[in-house]
Amino acid sequence: MQGHWEGAETLIDLVKAASELGVKTLTGYSFSTENWTRPKEEIEELMNIFEIYLHRKRETMVLEGIRFDWIGNLEKMPTRVQEAFIQTKEATARADKINLVLAVNYGGRDEIKRVVGKLLTLCDQKKIDPSHLTEDMIAGLLDTAPFGDPSLLIRTSGEYRVSNFLLWQISYTEFYTTDVLWPDFSPKDFYEAILAFQSRMRRRGS
Repeated sequence: MQGHWEGAETLIDLVKAASELGVKTLTGYSFSTENWTRPKEEIEELMNIFEIYLHRKRETMVLEGIRFDWIGNLEKMPTRVQEAFIQTKEATARADKINLVLAVNYGGRDEIKRVVGKLLTLCDQKKIDPSHLTEDMIAGLLDTAPFGDPSLLIRTSGEYRVSNFLLWQISYTEFYTTDVLWPDFSPKDFYEAILAFQSRMRRRGS
């Protein structure tokens, strides 16, 4: 549990660092659709972290120009957590320096499944013609539609797997992996990731 709390504290420092570099959106994978299989005590503590963290950091977000939002199915989260998310989004709605997006109850496959459901409904309503379906139309129905696709994916703790994160959106995303554990990931580590990203020649489809 201490690691979860320290990881939450790490996030706001990274958002500030990213904002100083001109990054417009930083997304943190904070609770996946698979995390519901964890012990009930751990899930309850994670829900407490969400609620308390957002209450504590709300004023800081406003002062630092951090606009808060989320991706994933928030409806399955406890009511008190939903309220904390909604209240924080409303409080930071006018912030314009950087978007802090939390992926909560999020899974890439679940997101695609929900998009397919939306498309089927639109087809039934005759609002779209399946033969005219485009990638842009699909992208417009994704949770990330307001933010676009990520340029860089940072994977901490020496992990190399995608872990069901933004499966559609990372088609041309650059990957950066580090052995540093998430709670220990500092702005300095973040700057190193950015420098590595800047040294790469990005190509789409090759």
